[in-house]
Amino acid sequence: MALIFYLTETTGSALVLSMATFFGFLPQALLGPFIGVWVDRWSRKAVMIGADLFIALAGVALAIIALNAQPPIWVVLGILFLRSVGAAFHSPAMSAVTPLIVPEDQLVRCAGYSSSMQSISFLVSPALGAVLYARWSISAIVGLDVIGAIIAVLFVAFIAIPKPPQMDREGQESFFSDLKDGWLAIRDDKGLFQMLWIGTLYMLVFMPINALFPLMSMGYFGGTTTHAAIAETAFSAGMLVGGLVLGAWGGFKRRILTLGLSVILMGAGFAASGLLPTWGFVGFAVLCVVMGFSAPFHGVQTAIFQERIAPECLGRVFSLSMSMMSLAMPIGLILAGAFAEVIGVHTWFLISGVLVMLIALLMMSMPAIRALDDRPAQRVAAVVPEAAE
Repeated sequence: MALIFYLTETTGSALVLSMATFFGFLPQALLGPFIGVWVDRWSRKAVMIGADLFIALAGVALAIIALNAQPPIWVVLGILFLRSVGAAFHSPAMSAVTPLIVPEDQLVRCAGYSSSMQSISFLVSPALGAVLYARWSISAIVGLDVIGAIIAVLFVAFIAIPKPPQMDREGQESFFSDLKDGWLAIRDDKGLFQMLWIGTLYMLVFMPINALFPLMSMGYFGGTTTHAAIAETAFSAGMLVGGLVLGAWGGFKRRILTLGLSVILMGAGFAASGLLPTWGFVGFAVLCVVMGFSAPFHGVQTAIFQERIAPECLGRVFSLSMSMMSLAMPIGLILAGAFAEVIGVHTWFLISGVLVMLIALLMMSMPAIRALDDRPAQRVAAVVPEAAE
C-alpha cells in the first residue's frame, strides 16, 4: 500500500498506476503454464516457502536502495516484477493444496472464510500504510513486508500437507507432455473451459479498475492518502463481511447464480462510482463496501475448479488459468490507463461497470456453464488412464 501511495503521490498518473499493476502480473502471465508443471511435480509446501523467501529478498533489495534516496519509479516497477515471479509460484501451489486439506463439500465455505481472513489484513494495511507513509521512510516500511514473509514461512513450515498420489509415481512424463495434460484436463470439461474464458474477459475489465482506485480517491475526489486508505479499508470491510456470509451460508444451491449475481453487484458499484460528483467521496466509500462485499463470492469459481479437477494436476490448471487471466490484464491496463487519462478516471469507472454487468449476464446465459450445477462433480485427471488405476 505504501508503494501505491508513493507512485500515486509522485506521479498522479493513471498510466503509471496501470503500469505498476502490469509489471505486477506480467511474470504470472508469461511463466504461469510452465510453473504449473513444476508445482505438480515438486513439493507444494516447498514451493510456497521458496516463493515467500524470494519475495522477501526482493523487499530487502528495495529497502537497501531506499536507504540512500527515494527509489526511482523504474526501480519500484522492477521490484513489483520480481515479487510477481514469487507470487506466480505461490498462488497456484496454495490453490492446489486447499482440496488436499479441505473436504470437497466444504470448499465454498472455505473460500468464504479464507477471504475473510485475508480481509483482516486488507483492513489493517491501508490504514497502517497511510500512517507509516507519513512518518516512516519507504525503506523502513518495506522492512515490515520482509518480516511478514518470514513469519508466513515459519507457519507453513509446521503445516502437514499431504501429497497427491501421482506426485510419487515413477517415470514421470516429459515436461511438455505434463503441460499438455493440464490443458486437456480443463478443455475436456466444456463448462469449466467456457468459465475460464469468461473469467479472462472479466479480468480484462476488472484489474485496470482495481489499479485506479487510489487515483479515484486522490485525483477525482481531490483527497489525500488518508482518503485512499479509507476507500481501501471500506472495500476490505465489505470483503470481511461478504466472506463471513459466504462461509456461514455457502451461497445459493445454484452456484452459478451466486457467482453471476456477485459480478453484477461489483459492476453496479463501479458504474455508480463513475456517476458520483467530485464532492461525493462519502458515497464512493459506501460503494466500496458494497463492491468489497461481492468480492469473496468470486471464490465460488475456484471451488468449482477444485471439485472438478483431480488434485494431481490442479497446479497446472490453476497456473494456466492464472496465466490466461494475467495475459488479459496488460491489454486492459494499457487501454484503461490511456483512456482514463483522456476521458477521466470516473468515466472509465462507469464504462467498466456496464461492461462487467454484461459479462455476468453472458456467463449466466451459457448452457454449459449453467449445467455445472446440474450434474455431479466428476474430477478430470491430467492423465486419465493412471487416474483410473
